[in-house]
Amino acid sequence: MAMKSRVEAVLNVGLRIPSIMLLEVLYRWDVSSFFQKIQRSSLNNNPLFQYKYIALYLHYVGYILSLVLLTLPRQHLVQLYLYVLTALLLFAGHQLSRDYVRGELDSGYEGPLYLEPLSMNRFTTALIGQVVVCTLCSCVMQTKQIWLFSAHLLPLVARLCLVPLETIVFINRFAMIFTGLEVLYFIAANLLVPYNLAKTAYRELVQVVEVYGLLALGMSLWNQLVLPVLFMCFWLVLFALQIYTYFSTRDQPPSRERLLFLFLTSIAECCSTPYSLLGLVFTVSFVALGVLTLCKFYLQGYRAFMNDNAMHRGMTEGITLLILAVQTGLIELQVIHRAFLLSIILFIVVASILQSMLEIADPIVLALGASRDKSLWKHFRAVSLCLFLLVFPAYMAYMICQFFRMDFWLLIIISSSILTSLQVLGTLLIYILFMVEEFRKAPVENMDEVIYCVNGTYRLLEFLVAVCVVAYGVSETLFGEWTVMGSTIILVHSYYNVWLRAQLGWQSFLLRRDAVHKIQSMPTASTLQLQEHNDICSICFQDMKSAVITPCSHFFHAACLKKWLYVQETCPLCHGQLKSQLQPVSSPGAATQGDPPANQNPAEVEQEQSEPQMELDTEEGTQAKNTPLVETSAEPELEMDSLSGSSKAQPKECDVAAESSTGPAGDLDNDDDGGSCSSSDVHSASCANDSAQLLSAY
Repeated sequence: MAMKSRVEAVLNVGLRIPSIMLLEVLYRWDVSSFFQKIQRSSLNNNPLFQYKYIALYLHYVGYILSLVLLTLPRQHLVQLYLYVLTALLLFAGHQLSRDYVRGELDSGYEGPLYLEPLSMNRFTTALIGQVVVCTLCSCVMQTKQIWLFSAHLLPLVARLCLVPLETIVFINRFAMIFTGLEVLYFIAANLLVPYNLAKTAYRELVQVVEVYGLLALGMSLWNQLVLPVLFMCFWLVLFALQIYTYFSTRDQPPSRERLLFLFLTSIAECCSTPYSLLGLVFTVSFVALGVLTLCKFYLQGYRAFMNDNAMHRGMTEGITLLILAVQTGLIELQVIHRAFLLSIILFIVVASILQSMLEIADPIVLALGASRDKSLWKHFRAVSLCLFLLVFPAYMAYMICQFFRMDFWLLIIISSSILTSLQVLGTLLIYILFMVEEFRKAPVENMDEVIYCVNGTYRLLEFLVAVCVVAYGVSETLFGEWTVMGSTIILVHSYYNVWLRAQLGWQSFLLRRDAVHKIQSMPTASTLQLQEHNDICSICFQDMKSAVITPCSHFFHAACLKKWLYVQETCPLCHGQLKSQLQPVSSPGAATQGDPPANQNPAEVEQEQSEPQMELDTEEGTQAKNTPLVETSAEPELEMDSLSGSSKAQPKECDVAAESSTGPAGDLDNDDDGGSCSSSDVHSASCANDSAQLLSAY
């Protein structure tokens, strides 16, 4: 079944190529100039060439037939080609019969065949050929009535019966007429088949449009006709014919420079019509897809095909070629000018392919540097590809400067190549930093700042290159020749490569500055707090020799938390909001009356502990102050101490925390938090549980 489906797919593409070839020929055929040549020739008196409008109508009929052949279903298309093949076989059989009769007339021998060796040889050869033709016709038409295709055997039978040669000529003509009548009868019997097919197709199209819409109809035709592969195969056949025509008319092999010129001129000859231009677009798309696929396979092996990116399928390069060709009027130029312009467009396409290769390689190289993979082959593949992407764009920019006069289009190509080299250089520097950190076996504290400086440097260089391109384009527009295409390119380049890059860079700077302010506003854990915490950083999973404490009493490395804050403004563990204005918060295990938190005065601790007590007294009223349960508060204190881990915590503090827990869980700006009662959901629930146990004990 797999083999059958592959054969059907090949037939679906191969049998439609002649229809596009016919469209190509009809587009290149100028009817007016054709009739002007006829009027200047000896055929001008022929009445067939006096009706110019009939030829014009036939020209349009040819377009219609080509479109019908292009859109026919595969089964009917195969059947049509079988009918055409049968007609060609019948024509070949009658050609063999005519050649045999002509040979007999030239020899003039009318006696028995076995007496003349030459006549016997001619007869045997003609008979074998006619039998083969009849057999093939019956097999193609799938019928056992072989006599329907045996009319061209009549001259051979007549010669075997010693019929005079003049009569054999008449019999040969009769055989040709009989075969023609058979063909006409077959055509007349199937005359309504195209009408029925058109009627059925129209009914199906109307149903599809009513149910799914025009877009679904277009996508269905696109998939059934396999238009990208079809146009690519058509263009490759056209290009191969062009190369064959050139070499068949030349005796000496061309030089290397001549080969490059031949390559460009052949491509230029094969994109002179809209159909061949579409073929070139799809061919470039498939070539780009092949290059990008090889790049991914070189870096990752077979794992590269698991997660495919839709942007790395060659569509960008093909669309770029199509837009540039349409905007510059490529198909309307002469061959030499078209080849020159096409070389510039192909340079742009190559620059786009290199940029896509960098987009594939950049995350893989950085991930390989950050991981602890010790496979030298993987590192060699990644570094070698980066070196290629570093050197080749620079070499391409150098060659463009050497062979072309500088203008706005070439400046865009050169700037794109320079930007690609700069990006690869930044990727390699970050990869080297990761590898240095790996060999040191210990994290570098200022690694984040170094990486940020590297990224910022080459991003700044990219921005400066884009500004230079825009400035050159504006100056060329103001003081040179103004064009709509050039102005459009300048506007698009200014928006995407200048404005958006400046906006993204400023946003990145603001995020980094806010993250630094947040880290600076958090208290630093003391040595005693780190010993009591006795845990690793939950971000990098490394031991903590220094740490900062979040408002929700979680410990992290300052550098790790700063990287986290670049992405989102929440705690990595409890996801509580970390606002920019933060107050120092003590750790749960070290919040005792005798040991104040880090960077905090003991007097401030006593003041913060007294304020919740006063607020609670105000809310409870005079009845809570006069209650005798305060005298028996030793047991609840011990009970809460056993639950929270603090030996001298006061029950009033937990009561205040329990009351504050009824508010928003993410309120991190509350300065009344103390002891084990923080603003995170987990600690608030714990304090509320302790308060409930105290009330039940009272």
